[in-house]
Amino acid sequence: MDFTLVLVLGLVAGTVGGVVGFGTSIMLMPALVLVFGPREAVPIMAIASMMANASRVAAWWREVDWRVVGVYSATGMPAAALGAATLLVLPGRIVEAVMGLFFLAMIPLRRWMARQALVLRLWHLALVGLGIGFLTGIVVSTGPINAPFFLAHGLVKGAYLGTEAMSSLGVYAAKTLAFGTLGGLPLASVAKGLVIGSSLMAGAFIAKRYVRQLDAERFRLLMDGLLLVAGGTMLWSAVASH
Repeated sequence: MDFTLVLVLGLVAGTVGGVVGFGTSIMLMPALVLVFGPREAVPIMAIASMMANASRVAAWWREVDWRVVGVYSATGMPAAALGAATLLVLPGRIVEAVMGLFFLAMIPLRRWMARQALVLRLWHLALVGLGIGFLTGIVVSTGPINAPFFLAHGLVKGAYLGTEAMSSLGVYAAKTLAFGTLGGLPLASVAKGLVIGSSLMAGAFIAKRYVRQLDAERFRLLMDGLLLVAGGTMLWSAVASH
């Protein structure tokens, strides 16, 4: 029953992520932690996120900015592998607490970044990939941080969705490979990630029709609510397991 509920939530999360480019991990990760535990939840989510991003790339293939993808991935992929290696040596309770605090910190940080009139060039995105890649290796998802940087480069709607997804796909691939190399990706986790990823992919294609109807202000409030609930859930789990 728990796994069925995770799949249903995955469909909803995939739809939300397909509309705005992120949010799948924020919605799904607390449920994965509660069902599978923090250690197994992270590699499962890495595989599922790869599939979700692949579906967004497929949906917006013609609008992907490949220069941005190349620059971001060049630094983001090795940084993500380093972050994944760091994650595997941390205690599970610490992982939960870090993820919870990270989600909560995203609320004021995302709002601050949205108010800045930033214009980023390609080399800026290389620095962004380095920092966010490492964080992604540890805290599962950095989509809410990624968004302002890609938007500040001038990417919007389909171009933003496709380019951010392709860039994230490379980062998650490096992270997943690191998990496998370091023995943190058992076959059972791979199978669960593939099944859950299928529900995320279905949601991404459902979402495509709604992209042009997106109400930005309502979405911002929704994301803040999701971050608050996800962060609170992770911190509660970390304290309860002490």
